[in-house]
Amino acid sequence: MSYQSLKEECYEANMLLPKLHLVVFTFGNASVVDREKGVFAIKPSGVPYEFLRPEDIVICDFDAQVVEGTKRPSSDTKTHAVLFKNWEKIGGIVHTHSTYATAWAQAQLDIPILGTTHADHLTTDIPCAPPMDDEMIKGNYEYETGYQVLNEFERRNLSYEEVEMVLLGNHAPFTWGKTAEKAVYNAGVLEAVAQMAYLSCTLRPDVPRLKQTLIDKHFFRKHGKDAYYGQGC
Repeated sequence: MSYQSLKEECYEANMLLPKLHLVVFTFGNASVVDREKGVFAIKPSGVPYEFLRPEDIVICDFDAQVVEGTKRPSSDTKTHAVLFKNWEKIGGIVHTHSTYATAWAQAQLDIPILGTTHADHLTTDIPCAPPMDDEMIKGNYEYETGYQVLNEFERRNLSYEEVEMVLLGNHAPFTWGKTAEKAVYNAGVLEAVAQMAYLSCTLRPDVPRLKQTLIDKHFFRKHGKDAYYGQGC
């Protein structure tokens, strides 16, 4: 069975991360799924982006077992596997330690919806899950990281199809989407919104949240049956 096109798609997604200044050194990874074959492709662990090649990409199943590849997959592979296995409508996942999003994660704070850039993409704050408890950390850490995300979305009653990003307390962000390209896009949006929110809160600590009418206007002009932003189909 050939996985060449899947590897190339994953390679292209990963190479966008340093281009968009979302990673430095090897601080991140992107994955892309093939639902029909029941596998996903992911960056190998610790390989610098400047040396990464499509043939280095590793193919894994939804139990994080290597199906094809000569290199060790990302240390976050089990997290990706948990999300792909439980959220059937996502096609790609991105994990970075981008500066501003990670700062909010380290501060253990949701990113509040303050402006229309945020509202163009979400109608809610960007959630920050609390730091993982000690038993989860001492156990199967990367596997439990996946459940840290799942549990937070269940606790908040959030839809992973509507909110395609999360911060993990003391850790960093994860984003996803219907495609790997969309997951990368969401990682870029998250970092931009995180920076804007940080600067806004620095300039004015009592900065007010965006009012609901503006949230609705900016979100629904780009999403839903009455959207009119862009050129359509």
